[in-house]
Amino acid sequence: MQTVLVANRGEIAVRIIRSCKKLGLRSIAVYSENDERALHVRLADESVCIGPRPADKSYLNIDAILAAAKAYRADLLHPGVGFLSENDAFAEACAEVGIRFIGPEPASMRVLGDKEAARKTMIANGFPVVPGSEGTVDTLKEATLAAKSIGYPLMIKAAKGGGGKGIRIVEDVCALEREFPLVRREAELAFGDGSVYLEAYLPQARHIEVQILADMHGNVLHLGTRECTLQRKNQKLIEEAPAANIPEAIRQKIEQTAVDIARAVGYQNAGTVEFLLTRDGRFFFMEMNARIQVEHPITESIFGLDLIKAQIQVALGHHIRMTQESLIPRGHAIECRINAECPAENFRPSPGVIKSMCLPGGNGIRIDSGYATGDEISPYYDSMVLKLIAFADDRDEAIRQSLCALGELQIDGIEHNIELARAMLGDADFRSGNVHTKWIEQSFLPRFLRAHT
Repeated sequence: MQTVLVANRGEIAVRIIRSCKKLGLRSIAVYSENDERALHVRLADESVCIGPRPADKSYLNIDAILAAAKAYRADLLHPGVGFLSENDAFAEACAEVGIRFIGPEPASMRVLGDKEAARKTMIANGFPVVPGSEGTVDTLKEATLAAKSIGYPLMIKAAKGGGGKGIRIVEDVCALEREFPLVRREAELAFGDGSVYLEAYLPQARHIEVQILADMHGNVLHLGTRECTLQRKNQKLIEEAPAANIPEAIRQKIEQTAVDIARAVGYQNAGTVEFLLTRDGRFFFMEMNARIQVEHPITESIFGLDLIKAQIQVALGHHIRMTQESLIPRGHAIECRINAECPAENFRPSPGVIKSMCLPGGNGIRIDSGYATGDEISPYYDSMVLKLIAFADDRDEAIRQSLCALGELQIDGIEHNIELARAMLGDADFRSGNVHTKWIEQSFLPRFLRAHT
């Protein structure tokens, strides 16, 4: 029996362990001292502590993770999302000790993980990118000169990293002067690299992404679009599949461009190409995430697939047996991310112990979580408690399914964003598709706070 070490925590670790069980694979959970009794630890066949609570001493500790993998004779390693999932040095280190990394080749990760290198690669291959600086800007003087040619408003973005960190929108030169050193400092702390670049800010744009699956034998497929426009602080809150209100011709162009991008960088395994779509139908490459996405369940729902299972099979050298023609989406799926946070206080994290949690169910409802009653939401890690996924025949029914499930969902002991999610799903702008990436902060949240304070 082959063994998979799961180098992550929370709901994604639980998700991977369950797919391992389906494939008849042995699973090894790693955990920090904080997570000794966590759900993913309880579900795995075996588990091992890899360090203290802080992530840099546990879930980001490559030496400790590889020592655990070797000690338990792991054949494969799944990095999950976040932490080391897009770290090419980690993928290379796995290969050096004979452990198969469930993800793309390090060379692809290296290009895609460096946003400057990714932009240059896309431009060289003729793919549309958002106008921006020629490369990184290392000084305020360089940034000011580049901003003059790009024009305001614009975005200062960390060259490495992701998850919505290291990004600021600036409206003028004064804001640039104020925010530039702050973004560099944030990037250095979060990613160990303070390099930044500038990119034009496209107001009223939507965030559209395409799920990719590619094997070692040259097969590259897309699994349709996802709408990821509803965000706070550059982090997603509600996602849908397929993306609604996109003309079919434009949808097909976006999907094909995603496949072409994956081929251009020699991509293998599951990944996601992210685009910005403007109101006039233009779309631009934003980034490609070289890992599974948090929102993968909505794609699974409309295609009837297990993407984690597919990832493992690709890593084992299997051919993708599906064809693009056979992949026909069915119905509509919506995912709500329920976080331990306080929307009224700028989404301040709300760590604490879950005193009770009553989960909804019924046909078409799926809950992905790494927590149960009595578990602690730690300040050391991400604040997401669970993902609520609703699947139905069409978008309107999926919205109703989501609202019913959110009405049943009860979590006591921590602050959370359940009411915010319900209000967003019921909002007329959301239902009509009149949203953009800053809609929550600029339009919806002020109205929500007035109604709830």
